[in-house]
Amino acid sequence: MITCENLVKIYKTADIEVMALQGLNLHVKQGELMAIIGNSGSGKSTLLNMLGGLDRPSAGRLTIDGINMQKLTDKELSRYKRETVGFVWQNKGRNLIPYLTARENVEIPMLLHDRKQKRKRSVELLEAVGLGHRLNNRLEELSGGEQQRIAIAIALANRPKLLLADEPTGALDTRTSAQMMELLRRLNADYGLTIVIVTHDLDLARQVERVIAIRDGRTSSEMIRRADEAQGSEWSGGEGESDNTHIEYAVMDRTGRIQVPEHYLEAVGAKNADKVLLRLDEDKIVLLPASRESHGKM
Repeated sequence: MITCENLVKIYKTADIEVMALQGLNLHVKQGELMAIIGNSGSGKSTLLNMLGGLDRPSAGRLTIDGINMQKLTDKELSRYKRETVGFVWQNKGRNLIPYLTARENVEIPMLLHDRKQKRKRSVELLEAVGLGHRLNNRLEELSGGEQQRIAIAIALANRPKLLLADEPTGALDTRTSAQMMELLRRLNADYGLTIVIVTHDLDLARQVERVIAIRDGRTSSEMIRRADEAQGSEWSGGEGESDNTHIEYAVMDRTGRIQVPEHYLEAVGAKNADKVLLRLDEDKIVLLPASRESHGKM
């Protein structure tokens, strides 16, 4: 569904250039539910904007659903945003119009090309997100979780193939967040919808099968849900999730470069080091702070 190869994004102002993405690689399968995590400034929001057609790469290759995003005309890009991708923003002001009812909000994206069916489909979508009884309620009559469910219904109005969720539970309490994640999992399973969640919350990210970590504009590591966890029939909804639910892999590019996860560097006192010692120990590659004795191991 998504292929990013050596993706670069440079923002230019009058006096400075900022490289937000520095050769990022990413592959997302059709029908996958996955998360992208990273600290502020890591590049995850820049990546989200490019996946949504809101920005274009400076270099590299970006393909979504077979579409070369760099070759789209402005008209084709507008069509992509209407028909291929749906957005759920953390800021509800970007999703909802406060003086309209829930049903009227969901109908807005369908005004251009689905006007005859918009009433029927808006009801179906609100029922799908558990708000069939709230059709005629305005936003002030709805909770934060209900408003976010409406935002998801809006994102699905034009039958997108890709759903992008930017911190979808950021303004919600723990219980409502768990309900929101369960809804996203159900939509993924029922509609075969590809869903990419962008978040800084690792507990939230651990509720999906695959997590990609971004640091300094590159893919730094990938966490895959353990087989014994994936086979379980119940999800914990983020409560009581242990650190061993996923196996973490460092991502290596074609030239052999990897980003060592920060918590590993902190553990051996090498977080701020400008170089480290590598040693081949039988079938293992050992990484050590440059100042440590050569006999030490990580």
